[in-house]
Amino acid sequence: MNTNIIQHNSPSPLGRIGGASFLVTGGAGFIGGHISEYLLKNGAKKVRVLDNMVNGFKSNIEILKQYPAFEFLEGDIRNPEICAQACDGIDYVSHQAALGSVPRSIKEPLYFTEVNVGGFANMLKAAVDAKVKTFVYASSSSVYGDEQTLPKKEDKIGNCLSPYAATKKTNELYAQVFADVYGIKLMGFRYFNIFGPRQDPDGPYAAVIPLFVKGILKQTPVYINGDGDQTRDFTFVENAVQVNVKGMLTQNEAAFKQVYNVAVGERFTVNQLYKACQTQLNSSFAATYREPRAGDIRDSLADISLAKNLLGYQPTKKFEDGLTETIEYFRKLYS
Repeated sequence: MNTNIIQHNSPSPLGRIGGASFLVTGGAGFIGGHISEYLLKNGAKKVRVLDNMVNGFKSNIEILKQYPAFEFLEGDIRNPEICAQACDGIDYVSHQAALGSVPRSIKEPLYFTEVNVGGFANMLKAAVDAKVKTFVYASSSSVYGDEQTLPKKEDKIGNCLSPYAATKKTNELYAQVFADVYGIKLMGFRYFNIFGPRQDPDGPYAAVIPLFVKGILKQTPVYINGDGDQTRDFTFVENAVQVNVKGMLTQNEAAFKQVYNVAVGERFTVNQLYKACQTQLNSSFAATYREPRAGDIRDSLADISLAKNLLGYQPTKKFEDGLTETIEYFRKLYS
């Protein structure tokens, strides 16, 4: 298995990591694991991961354990004492811990509220008490809801279409209040369909790209919801790592108290995605179409100019190159 997904020579091109202590919540998960690995590879004094291992993977912890600066704290963000312990002695927080899936949130709205809203508030309070320098957090493009305008701009959102979206919109409201009332420096990132190596292909709420690749490789049923012409701004995980690190380390005062789109600024249909997977895997294995999913946004395309202007964000890997790297990872995993 190739663990060298994100490799840079020290010092980091994204900012001064050396000598600083970082907390990554959800660091045993997909995006959090990549952020943690990048920080460790680039000389962080300490990278503490807080994860309850509900969505995290022991395999990601094993990758991080090879670095002496790594610390693991197993715990739940719904516990305020654990959050306080996690933030103790920390300079920067990247808050990735959350429950993801839109359809699962429709089935379990109270659970999503407890974790995504209650847990988020616990982490904000703990960060304020610990006097962390900067707190960045994962929001979601789902907050745009029924707003039809493309490309999506941060200041124009619609009505939420799922409990998951409502929790992320609530996170943004809490962040604004904490910045105003307590003076903590923070910013949020609205992720647009992040994908890449080590994303979970298993379980009923798995992301679409690992599901497609696994299905084609193993010749097991692959489902496309609706007609497949819905569009997404598929974003390679390396870009999410970049914006988290730049956000934590920025010295630009104008960059705080903002929420940023994290994407590439290009869109592809789900049918185009599936065809690209077939082509790269040299397979004609067909997908099965089924009813559209409740709560799904029809079209998604991000305006990323705000992140470019205030954080110096610049996508380094676009859809096709990221897909090639992702497919190669899963091909090795299942060979």
